[in-house]
Amino acid sequence: MTAPMLYTFRRCPYAMRARMALLQSSVRFQAYELVLSDKPAEMLLKSPKGTVPVLVLGGDHVIDESWLIMEWAFANHDEGLWWARAQSQENLGLLALNDGVFKEKLDRYKYANRYPGVSPSDEREQACDLFLRPLELRLQDQAMLGGAVPCATDLAIFPFVRQFAAVDSDWFSKQQLPAVQKWLAVWTGSELFARCMLRLPVRTWQWFDA
Repeated sequence: MTAPMLYTFRRCPYAMRARMALLQSSVRFQAYELVLSDKPAEMLLKSPKGTVPVLVLGGDHVIDESWLIMEWAFANHDEGLWWARAQSQENLGLLALNDGVFKEKLDRYKYANRYPGVSPSDEREQACDLFLRPLELRLQDQAMLGGAVPCATDLAIFPFVRQFAAVDSDWFSKQQLPAVQKWLAVWTGSELFARCMLRLPVRTWQWFDA
């Protein structure tokens, strides 16, 4: 089988979740760190929507949705049942909230200058009410979204919470979200995340070793 090839961008949370899933599932792959203002024509031919991540599996088989890349990765190797634990109603509901309303509020908070008339503080508070406080309640009773151990939902959601916290880290640290803050710290300090965030030369194919 030809090694999978992943078009990626280091700071993109969707690409982060794909890279972490591939690494966790011990898939050896090649990664191409692109420049967003200069996307390669080869990638656009395979995925005209022009967003990362894009996983090329050989021939015409292309996966260009991050959650589906995660599913493919864990279908190949998942001794820890990361994917199975992510399929609960609660975890699928959290994923839908993260990729829907939380991502919308995050964008309007972080990039408020792109949304005339938007109040960043209002968007921030709505993000907390609609997503972070429900996440806090889940994590008060269990260390990870898979229970005592992590699952694919942790990998899928963590990069977006990290991005939200980084907009104003001082403000975030003062919020009454101790379980979320602890969970976030575990992931930012994890070996898996460090491997995922390895800096690669741009515009060059590089091996990511599982």
